[in-house]
Amino acid sequence: MLSTEKLKDKTNEELLAWYQESGELLVKQELVMRYLYIVKTIASQMRGVYAGSLQMEDIINEGVIAIMKGIDRYDPERDNKFETFISRRIRGMIIDLVRKNDWMPRDFRKQVRQMEEARMALGGESTDEEVAESIGMDVKKYRKLQRMSVIMNVLSLDMLVDDEDEHQSLQLSSKDASSQPEKAFLREESRQLLSEAVKSLKEKEQLVISLYYVEELNMGQIAEILGVSEPRISQIHSSAIRRLKAYMSNYI
Repeated sequence: MLSTEKLKDKTNEELLAWYQESGELLVKQELVMRYLYIVKTIASQMRGVYAGSLQMEDIINEGVIAIMKGIDRYDPERDNKFETFISRRIRGMIIDLVRKNDWMPRDFRKQVRQMEEARMALGGESTDEEVAESIGMDVKKYRKLQRMSVIMNVLSLDMLVDDEDEHQSLQLSSKDASSQPEKAFLREESRQLLSEAVKSLKEKEQLVISLYYVEELNMGQIAEILGVSEPRISQIHSSAIRRLKAYMSNYI
């Protein structure tokens, strides 16, 4: 009879493979408990997005459901590591919850475009207060919309690369051994393209992207390193993500 003690001796990868072969509920439950930390980590990182409309407990409960669904959908032949696979979906799940709770304004994109045009008109070094005043917006609302814009840009870039990987995978049968080298090449080509896109950024944008995603520093820490304000780092980051999306879209 299957026991939890026997499961504890297995790695996460071994349990994933075991579950895909057997469909054992106990194996799935063990995996959910092991990956619960990802939900808690992302819920803490994105607290500023949903605070005021949702509780962290709500996010964690929905995150558990997302993990359970993710375990069933995960394909190690097609997807990245499970941690990367499920992290992307949990971030998307949080954004969906925020939308359903009407936190995001209906004219969100229009307002963000208005903010960007105002900042360009005033100059890159203008303060949040100056830009907000120029468009008649409360500075707190301005900064909240700015944070949401950054997160939406990151998610969009993630989905852009992920959707291309899935599109390529659908074109190549995972059961056809002869297709595997081509499949691996196409996925690596997408990653290489993203690397080239990063190199096309301005020097300061490359640095912010590197510190944020490679060194995993937060916006405040990056601001201290570069000697500028945190809102300025957020602006550079947002601009870099938009450039990356535009670059990738030309090829994908």
